[in-house]
Order: sequence, then C-alpha cells, then structure tokens
Amino acid sequence: MAIARVSIASSSTSSTASRAPVSVASRSRAFHARGGVAQTRARAARAPRASGEEGDDAPPPARPNPNQMLVIVPPHPLLKHWLAVARNVQTPGPIFRAALAEIGRILIYEAGREWLPTFEAQVQGPLAIADVEFVNPEKPVSVVPILRAGLTLLEESSSVLPASVTYHLGYVRDEETLQPKLYLNKLPEKFEEDAQVLISDPMLATGGTILAAVEEIISRGASPKNIRIICVVACPVSLTELSKRYPGLRVYAAMIDEHLNENGYIVPGLGDAGDRAFGT
Repeated sequence: MAIARVSIASSSTSSTASRAPVSVASRSRAFHARGGVAQTRARAARAPRASGEEGDDAPPPARPNPNQMLVIVPPHPLLKHWLAVARNVQTPGPIFRAALAEIGRILIYEAGREWLPTFEAQVQGPLAIADVEFVNPEKPVSVVPILRAGLTLLEESSSVLPASVTYHLGYVRDEETLQPKLYLNKLPEKFEEDAQVLISDPMLATGGTILAAVEEIISRGASPKNIRIICVVACPVSLTELSKRYPGLRVYAAMIDEHLNENGYIVPGLGDAGDRAFGT
C-alpha cells in the first residue's frame, strides 16, 4: 500500500500555508491526520486472485486506528461533477445551492457506512419470508447544521437518513479576528454518550467555527468517536487542529484544498458559500 505524506501548517492562515502537493496513487483517498502530518492512503481496488497466486496469504488490511482522525474524500464521479458546478463563479445561486445539496446527499450516504445502527428482522415478501436488516428508528441521528451555509448540505438528508432529529447551531465569523461568534444554540441540554451526531459545514477553513461547534457538542456528552463531519472543501489548517484536539473524529469532504488566503478563505475553495447559496 503506497503512502504519501504531506506536512500541514497548524497555525498559519496565509496563502503560503501548506503548499506541498498531495500525492494520490489511486482513485480513492483517505487522510489520516495526526499533529502536523497527514497521511494519504491509496486504496486501489484489488482484482480477485486465483487460488495459489502470490499474495493469497497476505493479511487483511488494517482497520483504521480509532484514536486517529480519519478524513475521507470519496472517489465518486457525481461528487466531482457537483463540486465542479459549485466551484464555477458563473453558477447561479439556486443551482449552486442545489449542487451543495447533492454533495451533501452523497457525503451523508458515505458517512453512514458502518455507522448507522441496524437490527435484523424478517418480512413477508411476495414469494416467501425474507431475512432483512433495518436502520434502527429508535436511534435517530442527531443532525447539526452550522448556520447558515450548513443547511444546504442537509436539504436532501431525509432521502438518505431514515431517522434523524435536527439541532441548529448559528455562528458568524468576525472578519477582523476570523473568530466565530455564537448567535443561536438549539442543542439539547444533554447528548447520550452513544448519540450519533452529524455536523454539516460546507467550508472548513481556519477551523475556528468547526472547533467551537465540536467543543459545544462534546461538552453536552457526545463522544468524538460518534461524531461525523461533512463538508464540501476542507483545508489542512482546520484538519490539523481537529486531529490534535479530537482524535476519533471522521470527516467526509468532497475535496481538500491546500491553503488559505490572507482573508482566511480557502483557495480555490467556493468563495462565501452562504452568500452564494442564499443571495445575501
């Protein structure tokens, strides 16, 4: 398995931060971030081997370390398509918003793998009784959009998640300090320890907003290992800070862009996702 490493600046927000290119050896990319270093693991599809061929006795791939943050960029052509639509400055606001909704749908689907609680049952089919598996409706996913742009990624969530409950968090960024200010908090007083929490925010730039949101959620009882974050574009600066503070998190992104400009915007990024989506 080929592994490429790229250093990540953890504090700089200038355009010089993290210019080192990321080497990708296959269509699938998974980033393991720890401290100031991210690992890119190539997970190439393997063709079935005939019995007796070299490699038959190779051990199965190691499972992800639960104490290490995992960032996943799904290699889906539709994800790339809708990201291209969203990147285009000529894309009208309604189409931009629809593109983010489609990206959100794909990322929610990916985040649900081996995460959503299920139970086995039997149903009467047209011809016979069938053994089936359902997502457990008694354990709805706690969906937390970070307002206002985070709402766009969840517009199609009901078509993916059979059971969910939504709690809103509102932050506005101070354009001088680049620090987030909380203006709306609709989180429950207490999360169950095993509560599954899905946070949506299109842009993980300096990391200030997502760090504040995760801290607020964990302070109410949620565990980092049960939290999933979906975003359109992430920057190594924010991913490094998340990995330092909250090992066990999983982040699902359409793309990782390499640096921030002097105003704290991801380059090339999407611009201001909230303004583009809502026209204000």
